[in-house]
Amino acid sequence: MWSLSAVLLLVVGHAFAQLPLPEPAFMPPNASAGAAPSPSGVTPNSQWSSLLGDLLYFYDAQRSGKLSVGNRVKWRNDSALSDGQDVHLDLTGGYYDAGDYIKCTFPLSFTLMSVCWGATDFGKGYDLANQTPYLDAMLRWGLDWLIKAHPTNNTLFVQISDANIDNNYWGGDQTIPGPRKSYQINSTSPGTDAAAGAAAAFAACSNLYQNHVFSDFYSGPATLQNSTYASLLLQHAQALYTFATSAEKTEYQNSVPEVGDTYSSSGFGDELAIAALFISWATNSSSLYEEAQSYYSHYNLLATRIAQANPAFGNISTWQGQAEAYLDGVVYGGGNGYLTTGGLLYYPGDSDTNSLNPALNAAMLLNRYVPLASTQTKKQDYYNFAKSQVMYALGDNPMSVPYVVGVNPNSPQNAHSAMASGGNNINDINNDPPQEAYVLYGAVVGGPDKYDRFFDIRNDWPETEPALDYNAPMLTLTAMHVLNDTSDPFYTTLQAGTYQSKRPQGLPCDAAYQQGCAGPQLSQAGQIVMGVIVGLAGVVIFSLIGWWGWLVYRGEYDPCY
Repeated sequence: MWSLSAVLLLVVGHAFAQLPLPEPAFMPPNASAGAAPSPSGVTPNSQWSSLLGDLLYFYDAQRSGKLSVGNRVKWRNDSALSDGQDVHLDLTGGYYDAGDYIKCTFPLSFTLMSVCWGATDFGKGYDLANQTPYLDAMLRWGLDWLIKAHPTNNTLFVQISDANIDNNYWGGDQTIPGPRKSYQINSTSPGTDAAAGAAAAFAACSNLYQNHVFSDFYSGPATLQNSTYASLLLQHAQALYTFATSAEKTEYQNSVPEVGDTYSSSGFGDELAIAALFISWATNSSSLYEEAQSYYSHYNLLATRIAQANPAFGNISTWQGQAEAYLDGVVYGGGNGYLTTGGLLYYPGDSDTNSLNPALNAAMLLNRYVPLASTQTKKQDYYNFAKSQVMYALGDNPMSVPYVVGVNPNSPQNAHSAMASGGNNINDINNDPPQEAYVLYGAVVGGPDKYDRFFDIRNDWPETEPALDYNAPMLTLTAMHVLNDTSDPFYTTLQAGTYQSKRPQGLPCDAAYQQGCAGPQLSQAGQIVMGVIVGLAGVVIFSLIGWWGWLVYRGEYDPCY
């Protein structure tokens, strides 16, 4: 019974103790500091280091439950302290998923998996920026809640609160409506994707805390090794993977229809493959690696623009060909996406309700793949394309807006966040109050529309809402820049008022403001998507390549056979 884990966390807390936080605590600087260039040629670059700190600070603002003594976000309060009472469990804690107060396991799992994977390969960036203790705190706040949400081998709580209730509340964290219902998957009502996604998160983070080094291509893990905690995470990963593979295969919204209003799933093959890969890395299991390959082939994860996997799994040229066929489509055209006039990688459907997330996930994967590219030309082209997406998100765009709250005077001013807005009138979100009460420092917002326009309207959730998974790829990308970039993020060139001179007239044309559409309305099929289609597909391919290299390095796989 995994409920024992919660008890163990209390009884032997010292064995799981997180890193002590720095004194004095890191606090995001005022936005005006982001318009001041840093000293040139200094490593680490102070602006990139500060951005990394801001991105982690956002997660502090999203915390649910009883806040720690060292809470840095002074306008946040203890909240949702009765979560789990309906099922006689303590399900307090964790993170609110976006601009409201719902807690959802599926996007949290992806977020934790992505951040842990990035911190395993580029963790020295966190070390250089003195942000590793905050990384540790951020991960544990999510992982400890995910442990609570997995009280038995075949039970996983996937959502806290009803979206219909949550979406009708706009106010502070002390008057969140209740009771808040707890939704679960179990042996009789399974959810392959949610169970496998949580397994992947536990396994990826176990690798990080175990200090596993998978490749000499990258800097290596952040220095937060804790073997006891890593072991606990791996146990949960293995139990959830067994649950996912032994129960009836189904998308979790078929068992819990309520998640269809929040984060439904389009399939479970990618989560199964990723979970198998990360657990295989954690346990040095070739058989699990082979299972990941079979999931990749069977569920045809990259059906679009990519040929079926060669049956000769284990051949690096096969995986290299798969990866580069996919990434060439991103960089040179011919894939599902296209470049907007201003240069943002845009995927119709997925990008319509959070344009930056697919682009940043693609940039993260391109940057990760650069050392593996087959030619020097591709190495350079992949790197340049990835950098262009990062700099677009950080202000090098037609609006001159860095789409991270609080990092520059031209950052978004009206994040779609019930807790940060300071208002309580759901019928007049934009004007009550006219100015956002609190700065949601470090929040990556949804981003501009397909015409590169950004209206900065609080009620325009496709453009201004933050979310846990939006920050995840930017964290890894920023850690990479801390390691290797002595020049500033683009936004330091932007002075106050630049965006105001470019702000578009009229209303947006999106799922929140259809009255701004002159022609046919945009499809809403991608509403509240995680934007991880690009990321999940790439994780599978690149992880297969990485594991192949690990087997060769360990002498456990002979590429000649």
